[in-house]
Amino acid sequence: MEPIGFRHPCYDEDAHHYFARMHVAVAPACNIRCKYCNRKYDCVSESRPGVVSKVLSPEQACASVEETLQTLPQLTVVGIAGPGDPLANPDATFTTFGLLNGQIPGLSLCLSTNGLRLAEFADEIAAAGINHVTVTVNAVDPEVGQHIYDWVADKGKIYRGKDAAKLLIERQLEGIKAMAERGVGCKINSVLIPGVNDGHLPAVAEKVKELGAFTHNIMPLIISPGSPYEKAGMKEPSPLRVLEVQEKCAEVLPIMRHCRQCRADAVGLLGEDTSVADKGKRSTAVKRVYTPEQREEKLKELDQLLEARRSSKSAVVHKPGTPSVRVAVATRGGGKVNVHFGHAKEFLIYEVAGKSIKLLGVRKVQAYCNGTADCSNADGKRTILGDTATMLADCEILLCSGIGESPSLRLKEKGIATVVRKGDIDELLLESVKFHQYFAGGCGGAMTVS
Repeated sequence: MEPIGFRHPCYDEDAHHYFARMHVAVAPACNIRCKYCNRKYDCVSESRPGVVSKVLSPEQACASVEETLQTLPQLTVVGIAGPGDPLANPDATFTTFGLLNGQIPGLSLCLSTNGLRLAEFADEIAAAGINHVTVTVNAVDPEVGQHIYDWVADKGKIYRGKDAAKLLIERQLEGIKAMAERGVGCKINSVLIPGVNDGHLPAVAEKVKELGAFTHNIMPLIISPGSPYEKAGMKEPSPLRVLEVQEKCAEVLPIMRHCRQCRADAVGLLGEDTSVADKGKRSTAVKRVYTPEQREEKLKELDQLLEARRSSKSAVVHKPGTPSVRVAVATRGGGKVNVHFGHAKEFLIYEVAGKSIKLLGVRKVQAYCNGTADCSNADGKRTILGDTATMLADCEILLCSGIGESPSLRLKEKGIATVVRKGDIDELLLESVKFHQYFAGGCGGAMTVS
C-alpha cells in the first residue's frame, strides 16, 4: 500500500520537488466568514487562499485537467480548495470529482474545507475516492474561536460570536474523526494569529492528533485587504514567532513546513505555479505534449528520484550538539537554487548541521494587493529590500543565483553572507558550513562559487 502523501506535493516535503498539483476553482460559496478573509478574484499580485481568476463549471474543470496533463506530466493531484468551501458547494464539488474519476483515473483527489459540513458528507467523500482532506482548524476552544470567526451559516441560520465558534469546532472535530474512520488522510491547517491563537495551537495539535489527523500545517496570518482584521489593524506574525509555534506543535504532530498558501486556482510545482505567472501573457514557447505512455515513463523516473532522495536523507544521522547554520535559499521550485535575489518571491529556510538538513519553512516576499487600482509604489524596491533583509535577519547565509552589490551590502549589515551559485539545493546546503567558515573569517559581500 502506498504511504499517505505518496506523490502528493502538499502532504510530503520530498514529493513537492518532483510532483505537481492543480486546484480547480468550482466552489465559489462559503458558509463561514473568517475575520482575516476577504475573497477577491483576479489580482495577479497576490497568492493566497480564496483568490482565483475564474470560477469553472465541473465540465470546464475536467477539460482543464485533461489539457494540463498533456504538458505537465508530473501532475499527480487534483484538488478543490475554493474559492469558497467545497462542501458549501456539494453539487459542483462531487460532480467534478465524478467526472475526474470517470475520465482521468489514477489521479489523487483531495479537498480543502473549513469542516462545517465534513461529517455530513463523510460517506460521499469516501465513495468519491478522495484520498486526502485538509481541514482548517484555528481553535478547539470557543473562547478563542469567537475572535477568529465573524459568522457561521448553517441550515438557514446565522450564528455569531461564541455560538458560531462552538458550532464550527464541534463539526470540525466530528468530521476529522469521520475521515480517520474511513481511511481518508487528514491534514490540519491552522492560521497563526498573533495574540489570538498563537499560544493555543499546541492544544489544537493535541486534539486533532487524538482524532486521527496525521500532520499539521501552521501558516502565518495573511491579512486580506478589506477584512475585519485589516480594519482592526491586526498585524501578521514574525517569522520567528511562526517558527517557535511550529516547533512547539512538532512535539505533538509532524509539521508541514513547505506550504505556499496557494491560490484556489494554483497549477504546477509548489513555488513554480503557472496559473498566476502566465495570466495576461501569451506564451510563445512551444510546450512538449506527452502521450499517456510518456507520462507514465516520466512518473516512474520521478518516483526513482524521490526514492533516492528519501534514502539519502534517511542515511544521515544527526548528532546532538553539532553546530548549525541557518540558510535562506532563493528558488522558484524544482529543488534548485535558480533565481536572482531581486526576483525571488519566496525563500526556503533551512537549518544545516553537519550533513543533516532540516527545512524550517517558507518565507514569502510578496506585496499583497492593497485593493486599489494602482498597485505601484515609487519606493517599493527599497521597502521590499528592507522588509526582506529584516525577514531573513535570523539567517547566516543566503543562497541565490545572482544579487546586486547594494542588496548584498544591505544583507551584510544584517549579518547575512551571500553565496551566488546555481544548482541543487541539498548539495549547496551541505557546503554551507564551508561558506560560513569563509565568511566568519572576515570576508564579506557576495561570494560567487563556480
